[in-house]
Amino acid sequence: MNANELEHLILQMRQIGNDTQACEVKESRNKISESIPDTLSAFSNGDGGIIILGVSEKEGFTPVESFNARAMQEAFNAKCEQMTPRVRPFLEIIPFEGTNVLVAHVPAMPLKDKPCFITSKGRYQGSYIRTGDGDRKLTQYEIDRLMEEHGQPTFDDEIVPQATLDDLDPNLLSQFIARQRELHPRIFGTRDDENIAISMHVTKKDDAGTIRPTLGGLLALGSFPQQFFPRLNITFTAFPGVTKAETVDEDRRFLDAQTIIGPIPFMIEDALNAVTKNMRTGAVIEGAFRQDVPDYPRKAVREAIANALMHRDYSPDARGSQVQVNLYADRLEILNPGGLFGNVTVDTLGTVGISSSRNQFLSNILETTPYPDGGYVVENRGTGYQVIEEQLQAALMNPPKPLNTLTFFSLTFDKRRMTKNEKTDTNPLSVEEAITELLGRRSSATSKELSELSGLSRSTITSHLRTMIANDVVEPTEPARSPKQRYCLVRK
Repeated sequence: MNANELEHLILQMRQIGNDTQACEVKESRNKISESIPDTLSAFSNGDGGIIILGVSEKEGFTPVESFNARAMQEAFNAKCEQMTPRVRPFLEIIPFEGTNVLVAHVPAMPLKDKPCFITSKGRYQGSYIRTGDGDRKLTQYEIDRLMEEHGQPTFDDEIVPQATLDDLDPNLLSQFIARQRELHPRIFGTRDDENIAISMHVTKKDDAGTIRPTLGGLLALGSFPQQFFPRLNITFTAFPGVTKAETVDEDRRFLDAQTIIGPIPFMIEDALNAVTKNMRTGAVIEGAFRQDVPDYPRKAVREAIANALMHRDYSPDARGSQVQVNLYADRLEILNPGGLFGNVTVDTLGTVGISSSRNQFLSNILETTPYPDGGYVVENRGTGYQVIEEQLQAALMNPPKPLNTLTFFSLTFDKRRMTKNEKTDTNPLSVEEAITELLGRRSSATSKELSELSGLSRSTITSHLRTMIANDVVEPTEPARSPKQRYCLVRK
């Protein structure tokens, strides 16, 4: 930092009247401030920061007369020695308004070394974090989450002692096991169901030799996980305004509120349906076909909810907290307990090659856990956030807004704005003219695709196709009754 940068920084604090999130000033007129260790801990446990000694906040951020920067440098280093791990700031003496001040650049500690705490107070009494212009003592829960970063958490692999194999959904479990045999025939092709479930950490043997579900197995494949963990669910709330304080009327605070339970694949689908039910869906008319344009792309919402359930904190301290899906008048917010884990940060979300899973066993199980309507819950390839970004971009919407703290992570989607060509009235083109127009732009289409595009029933579309085939306008690409049947224009 040069003298001009220092002057600009202090001018900013003079204008706002207090310290900032990233900068703290201390008088240290005759001796080093006793609160210096708190700030060293706070900056080290956050994103780093700057401490300026020799400037008085109470006197309008003016330099302290007769401040001895050289002597305070030694005293400051002594305070750094009182920290675990030892804080190693970059110190420099810079002239400011006729005197010298001491500027300390405190770097953020590596994740594997956090929390940084005052040695004499111990980890749970001497760890701090920066909040606004002050230092706040970290809670036990926050410290435990930082300690998790030193290794791989295994809460998802814990046995649920009260649960039995009867608490697993037989349909989900059988599909899961069949998928394992299909994907890994050399490993699982000749193994029995029990062995596969144990190998994939869906179940484990307890000390008495009884096979019981793991937490991850129960959450992904259980029939009713909330019997054992009532708050490991999703709460959906549709608020009438842009804050939680606004109400519908004197008797109603919400437009809709649901507590969503069941195994993870069912909760994702139910939460997605709740969002769909409560959001606006517009339409863009192309020919006689209508393309639905929802406020929030369903695929992006599904991916965000799946990520929240897969990556949330499942430690005992967090099992009383649920995933929240909050729909406001201007945005959709999805919030889960526990911040980002490992080498993933807000800045690296969606970056190819950067992925880290707090719940590695649950993630593996969800990769082959089926949805009720087909497909699987997650890809488990670190691409979930990219899918969300791509879906929002394709819908001409703002990028998602992530917020990460030690205690929670949230993802917010801004509500889609209506486009100029968005309308819900019908088009004078006939259905058959519209089918012809669409097949002119595509090589082929299925009756299902035509039904979805038009908003008409499958039977109506099929009836029109029969007429067009009879009139030699359209022809099928496969034999009759083929499940792969598609339709294209007759080449003339």
